[in-house]
Amino acid sequence: MNEWGVKIISDILGDRCMWKLLNKLQKNLIWAIPISMVLGIIFGVLFDASSLKNFIIPVTFVMVYPMMVTLNVRSVLSGKDVRIQVFTQIVNFVAVPIAAFYIGRLFLSGDDPRYGLWAVGLFLIGVLPTSGMTISWTGFARGNKEAATKMVIFGLVIGSLAAPIYTKFFMGAIIDVNILHMFKQIALFVFVPMAAGMITQETLKRKYGMQTWNDRLKPKFPPFSALGVIMIAFVAMSLKARSVVANPLDLLQIFFPLLVFYLLTYLVLSIMGRLFFKREDAIAMVFGVVMRDLSIALAIAMTAFGQDGMTIALLISLAYVIQIQTAAWYVRWVDLIFGKAKEVAKQSPTLDARKKMHNQELSISSVNALTDRLEPLNDHLLPAFHRILYATDMSETAKHAMRHACVLGQITNGIVNVLHVIPDMLEEFSLGTSIDLKDLASEPTREELNQKGIITAKNAVKSRISEMHKQVEGETGNCPVNMDDVIIKVGNPVQNIISTANEGQYDLVVMGTHGHGKIGQALIGSVVDEVIRTCEKPVLVVRLP
Repeated sequence: MNEWGVKIISDILGDRCMWKLLNKLQKNLIWAIPISMVLGIIFGVLFDASSLKNFIIPVTFVMVYPMMVTLNVRSVLSGKDVRIQVFTQIVNFVAVPIAAFYIGRLFLSGDDPRYGLWAVGLFLIGVLPTSGMTISWTGFARGNKEAATKMVIFGLVIGSLAAPIYTKFFMGAIIDVNILHMFKQIALFVFVPMAAGMITQETLKRKYGMQTWNDRLKPKFPPFSALGVIMIAFVAMSLKARSVVANPLDLLQIFFPLLVFYLLTYLVLSIMGRLFFKREDAIAMVFGVVMRDLSIALAIAMTAFGQDGMTIALLISLAYVIQIQTAAWYVRWVDLIFGKAKEVAKQSPTLDARKKMHNQELSISSVNALTDRLEPLNDHLLPAFHRILYATDMSETAKHAMRHACVLGQITNGIVNVLHVIPDMLEEFSLGTSIDLKDLASEPTREELNQKGIITAKNAVKSRISEMHKQVEGETGNCPVNMDDVIIKVGNPVQNIISTANEGQYDLVVMGTHGHGKIGQALIGSVVDEVIRTCEKPVLVVRLP
């Protein structure tokens, strides 16, 4: 990818207002998709929507490409979970297509050609696993996200290659299936975006570094995919609007077999997960099967079947609503089905005991009670801190604060990133003496001192964090600190903490109340006050008992 392409992507991702809007759309797909479908029907009834056909290919690319950019293809090289991966793909490519085929025959049979086309749409849903949303929902339910990532990649490749053959074999009697044309469309909407996504990912990593990629750039791609889904649903409904209005019972006709398909899948997989797999793998398996790749199915429907594709797309668009809604409810019930996460159940007594000793200690049970009270406010997202920024000055209080960060990371199945800011001492002393001491040192000298300080501090911080990590892990059983990416910055602590929290899209900042020594207390004390006053993110301040 050339510099011009990188600049365009950087400019797009840097537009904060647009990204905030897209992020809201992504988090509210459960409402955004039905609204876009209704607006599509209104538009299609009032206006001639035939010109929207020209937007199908570019909008579909907008829907698929961002999902491909964020895929961690290298994760498939790890072979630690072969059993769950093989089992999931057998279910995906044997059991689910057969189930989709027979549910279609049971509920969508009749002389009307539309029934056959809807059956094709249901079959496409069944043969094209599994979407990137698998990873998100697995994370919400505290399942095995690494296994879920592999399921997405394996399912995407195998499903894309198998779909034309499966569709010809199962549905060839209902609709004319041009296998070569279908392969071409899959290459256009799966493998071309996948190659472009991998190139984009590697280019941005090289240009901006792994930390910036993970913290700032990677989270900004999925909302664009959500925008594509909303747009394609609007186009599909606009093109079929007059037919839907003329036959309003069509939506009910296709809603019921879709609901049966999803509920039956959840039921069977939940039973199998309880019988054969541990909790985390079972959750990944359930979502690795249920969260079908509706984006690819919709793309194939609207481009590979000509005019009939609009009828097929109607059913797939409605499937979005059912898939997201059922996933949200399943996350709420997952502890009843598979039991609570081991680390929460095991560590609660220890943390409760510590709470009695130190009234400042955070209790897992109290946080769980809090999340239980908050859940009804938002059915489809868990109110949890998935990305936690732990700002440390390496003081005793900061060590104590690490326990709080780790406990919250356990509860939410989140990740804790460590930030240590090295103050620019010339700047600090200049403020204290009202003399610009920077004039005493040249720019190259200051830069050299800063670079040496970063290297020294990073080694020292990683060493001390590693020691604290082992200690806290011994107390809690799990301390999800990202030791591979300790963030070291030089300059104003307040500005660096706030900028890192905002740019990295963190959900919470955790820090201690004061540093070590009189100078440390003065500097860090003022830092905490200023961060609390100006930071847009929630800030957890921990006092030393």
